[in-house]
Amino acid sequence: MGQLRGTGLSTGGTLCLLVPGPLDQRTGGYLYNRRMMAWLADRGWQVSVPRLEGRFPDPDARAGKAVADAFGACPEDTTLLVDSLVLPTLAEVPRDVVRGRTIIALVHHLASDETGIPQATRRRLSEREQEALPRASGVIVTSAYTSDRVARAGADPERIRVVVPGTDPAPAANGPQAGEPAMLLCVGALVPRKGQDVLVHALSLERARSWRCVLAGSTGRDPEFVLRVRRLVEEEGLYNRIEFAGECTGEELARLYDRASVFVLPSYFEGYGMALTEAIARGLPVISTNSGAIPHTVPGDAGILVPAGDAQALGAAVASLLEGSIGEGGRRAGLASAARRHAASLPDWETQAGALAEALRSLGSPTPTLPRES
Repeated sequence: MGQLRGTGLSTGGTLCLLVPGPLDQRTGGYLYNRRMMAWLADRGWQVSVPRLEGRFPDPDARAGKAVADAFGACPEDTTLLVDSLVLPTLAEVPRDVVRGRTIIALVHHLASDETGIPQATRRRLSEREQEALPRASGVIVTSAYTSDRVARAGADPERIRVVVPGTDPAPAANGPQAGEPAMLLCVGALVPRKGQDVLVHALSLERARSWRCVLAGSTGRDPEFVLRVRRLVEEEGLYNRIEFAGECTGEELARLYDRASVFVLPSYFEGYGMALTEAIARGLPVISTNSGAIPHTVPGDAGILVPAGDAQALGAAVASLLEGSIGEGGRRAGLASAARRHAASLPDWETQAGALAEALRSLGSPTPTLPRES
């Protein structure tokens, strides 16, 4: 079981985070977990992260056993913070193991809302989430949209706390070097939910314009989808204009943001969209979709939102920021100026980690009494 240690500046609580795999994975949810847990550990909280074996979020027998074992290994006064990837597995844990424990769900987005999963899997995950949510004494979510979503799935609205991610301050993007084409940047793991295939279709409609595109994100989470996107790039003859940057370090990603002209995220769904606020922090105009929490994350004057899956609308949005947009009076410049204004109002990680600590304290009572299994 991993233990996070800090300087112990003040006394906190005892917390066990249940999340699959290591915390250093480069996704928005894992970054949130990592930053928050490090802040708590630095202020005296005793934070442990047990290694969970098995398949998540649609659990197999190994996953159920791993979560039950983690419950058994944690002292009874420990708050168990259950990530949304583990939440469906909570329904598999015997009720006698759950009863009397302080369990708080941490929901970035419900697993049943993931794009591209079979309908049978979606139904199974939804049923397990609806069974698991009442077992928790409270739920922490990363957006107001997700708050409504988990309430509809069975969580007590009075026991939901919204703690949005923090955003690191960043310098304004410089854009491409002189003589280079406009650079479109898309940041996110290559998985169906992020819609990179839709982006390739959209860009194929705008091949006559001057641009290049960088897809930055893991290519290991859904190899079949990655292969489909790569084939699409080849079929459309865009292999010399669309770059697969793979999973980037923080420094590499910062360099990409700095050279970008426009940020594009054609997701079918986001529970918040940390990459969107990272782009806004750098004063980049945003093109995204009107799905999930995205309209709550992207200010209306800093971005263009189109229907998810609509390649033609996405291509038109890209074209509107490439044509006649250079100079202070252009649309791209206007969106960039608005993004820079909104960047100043984005909460930092220090503030949001404090809000998470307060949410944990306010929800820190044992789970409601559940009837014994017959």
